[in-house]
Amino acid sequence: MATLVKLPRSTPGEQGVSEQGIAKFFEEVESRRLELHSVMLMRHGSVIAEHWWKPFAPDKPHMLFSLSKSYTSTAIGLAVDEGLLSEDDTVISFFPEYITPAIEDNLRDVRIRHLLSMSTGHVEDTMPYLHRAEDGDWVRAFLSVPIEREPGTHFLYNTGATYMLSAILQRVSGETLLDYLKPRLFDPLGISNPTWQVCPRGVNTGGFGLSIRTEDIAKFGELYLRKGVWGDLQLVPSDWIDTATRSHISNGDGGASDWAQGYGYQFWRCRHNAYRGDGAFGQFCVVMPEQDAVLAITSGLQNMQGVLNIVWDTLLPAMSGSGRGESAEVEDRGSSGGASMLYRVSDAIRGPEGIETGVRTVPDWAGQWYRFDENPFSLTRAKLDFAEDGFHFSLVFDQMEWTFRGAYLEWLGGQRGQRTPQELVQEVAVQGGWRDSSTFVCAICFSESPFTYTFEVSSADGGISLSIQPNVGFEPKQEARLHGRLVAT
Repeated sequence: MATLVKLPRSTPGEQGVSEQGIAKFFEEVESRRLELHSVMLMRHGSVIAEHWWKPFAPDKPHMLFSLSKSYTSTAIGLAVDEGLLSEDDTVISFFPEYITPAIEDNLRDVRIRHLLSMSTGHVEDTMPYLHRAEDGDWVRAFLSVPIEREPGTHFLYNTGATYMLSAILQRVSGETLLDYLKPRLFDPLGISNPTWQVCPRGVNTGGFGLSIRTEDIAKFGELYLRKGVWGDLQLVPSDWIDTATRSHISNGDGGASDWAQGYGYQFWRCRHNAYRGDGAFGQFCVVMPEQDAVLAITSGLQNMQGVLNIVWDTLLPAMSGSGRGESAEVEDRGSSGGASMLYRVSDAIRGPEGIETGVRTVPDWAGQWYRFDENPFSLTRAKLDFAEDGFHFSLVFDQMEWTFRGAYLEWLGGQRGQRTPQELVQEVAVQGGWRDSSTFVCAICFSESPFTYTFEVSSADGGISLSIQPNVGFEPKQEARLHGRLVAT
């Protein structure tokens, strides 16, 4: 079996790409202050440009969010090829124990292809219903949500539908989605140690929850670009790739939006005859067949269309000609065994702004515990301790307690934490600094995810004021300003 663990590296010029165009992409990202975590660009089968912003790194996985959906679609294609199911099978046929007259009447016309193309007939995403299921039975919760439109006629982005694909696959294969894909996809691609969140009943979440490295995303895109061929193996049937990546239902009127070009089987159609899998806050696998190119991006940003606009404005023109003989300010940093170009952009994502390292007097609130009333983050207590070479930030939540070490004005990584008890433990990096003699600002970056939380602490009304601001969120940014009262000793 031919297994390519690491993608080959090349230079832009060798693959007919303008170095100036690629440099322009990075310049635009920097000038617009977009928080990208990593970028990897491939052309003609080789990586020609790559960059990670610290504390993110090539060997670290990153949460994919809904980019996971494209991997779930691939698993369904493999199961179809193996005769385990078909696109026209009804959803309820896999769960006879759940069928009641009401459920049968509601879902009798919903088929696997409707789950794949987000055309189940629901008028709202079913995922909130699944999360609220008190017994943890997400399948039952999905089957109970009313179908209000004729299946196949109405597009609605529905993460619960992708979960059902995972549940069906587990039902017919006897394996979780992750275990099913390991020997069929992940191992042959050299994707090591993938993780995938599970529901309370042990089913992989399907529509989100997969974590892999940036290069693994690029491998997946390259596999699709090559119609399922990897080395001398046909890993995924070429007809499934053609089916999954063409438009099955309209999701808008086209125009300048890459979210209105049509939807396939858990893939989005793009402008410029490209297609992609994507996930919240800027996780991208963009396949550009006309350019014979793949672009993998991880991010922590709200404006996903803004990134794609830069891609079309800078990288597409860069691949329109030979590109040979052009120059740009570039640096070859010898990316472990290859010659791809890494550009002179900032080495790290931005930390807190307007802060300085030094502090002449430690404020009287330092080194003491403060407690907080009920708040959206479930933070109950906090304490900051300071030293010349760094600080310790202790946080107590309803179900978790952390003490993180931080450095002044640079990221200090190598620590572990989790945002909620339900999530996988991730690597954390911390940095901070003083805004003035009594105000300290600390950022905690979950460096295997899109999320960074900035805490600002200052004296206030006989206690402390503590503000919490995340960099991104599904709702309008969830922020809080809390008043802390000294814990009696």
